[in-house]
Amino acid sequence: MTALICGSYAFDTIMVFQDQFKNHILPDKTHMINVSFLVPNMRREFGGCAGNIAFNLKMLGGKALPMATVGSDFGPYANWMDHHGISRKHIKIIDEAYTGQAFITTDKDDNQITAFHPGAMSFSHQNSVTDAKNVTIGIVSPDGRDGMIQHAHEFQKAGIPFIFDPGQGLPMFNGDDLRAFIEQATWVTVNDYEAEMLQQRTGWAPHEIAEKVQAFIVTLGSKGSHIYTKNHRVEIPAASPKELIDPTGCGDAYRAGLLYGLMHELDWETTGRIASLMGAIKIENPGTQNHHFDRHQFAKRYKETFGMTLAGF
Repeated sequence: MTALICGSYAFDTIMVFQDQFKNHILPDKTHMINVSFLVPNMRREFGGCAGNIAFNLKMLGGKALPMATVGSDFGPYANWMDHHGISRKHIKIIDEAYTGQAFITTDKDDNQITAFHPGAMSFSHQNSVTDAKNVTIGIVSPDGRDGMIQHAHEFQKAGIPFIFDPGQGLPMFNGDDLRAFIEQATWVTVNDYEAEMLQQRTGWAPHEIAEKVQAFIVTLGSKGSHIYTKNHRVEIPAASPKELIDPTGCGDAYRAGLLYGLMHELDWETTGRIASLMGAIKIENPGTQNHHFDRHQFAKRYKETFGMTLAGF
C-alpha cells in the first residue's frame, strides 16, 4: 500500500529559550506586546509536515509518497530525501519562491512560539492528487489553503480514504470550511488545543465529529490520546520518552504511526500505541528527522513500553 502525503516541506530554524515564556509575557499587556527572547542555542533542520510524516512512515517500513511545492533553495533537502530513499516524484519546484521557512522558539516547559513563511506552499494547488498512481490512502496535512481544499476534494472524488490533519493550518478555515473537510474525510486528527478550536468553529462535539468519520483522533501530550469512533472512545496511553529533548515534530511522528496502522488494517488499540511510541521516540531527539531505529528495535521498545508483542515486526 502507498500513502500519498499532501502537505508542507520546510526548513526549520529551531531556537531554545533557557527560561519560561510566562515569566516574560504580561497577561494584561498582550495588546501591546514587545518581547525579545535571548536564544543562545539555534540549529537549522529539515521539516514541514509532509516531510516529517514521510520520513517517519518510511522508517516504520511504510511506503510514503509525499506531494508538496518547494522553492528554488530546496537542493539540500532534496539530497536528504534521496539519502533516505524518499520519493521526490511529486515534489514540485516553484522557481520564484523560497521553500517554506519555520522559525520556532521553545522554552523550558516545551511551549513554542513559531513564525512561519509559507513561500512555495502557497502554490500547493498546482499539485493534483490525480497525478499520483496506485495510491491506497492519503493525508491532507498543513499546506497552502487552496491546496488543502483541493486535495481533500480530489481524495474524496477518487474514492481514496484520507486523514484530515489541519494542524497549525486550522485558523485559515471557517466553520463551513471545516465542516466540509470533515464530511469529506475518512479520519480526522488534531491535538487537544486544535480540538477545542475545531469544536468552536464547527459547533460539533467530539462524538458528533466521530459520527461523520471512521475515527476522530485527539492527542493529549503526556496524557496520551483519545480515539473517538462511532460507538466508543479508545483511550491510548502515552509512551514515556527516555528523556525530553525537543517536542517539535512529535505530532507528525504520531500521524505516521496512524498511517502505518491504517495501511496494515490494525485495530485502534495497536495503531494508537504505535503512534504514541513514535511521538515518544521523536521527542528524545533534537529536530524532526534526526531519530533512527530499525523494525526490530521498534518492536522491542513497543513490548517494553506496553507489555505486549507487536505482530508483523
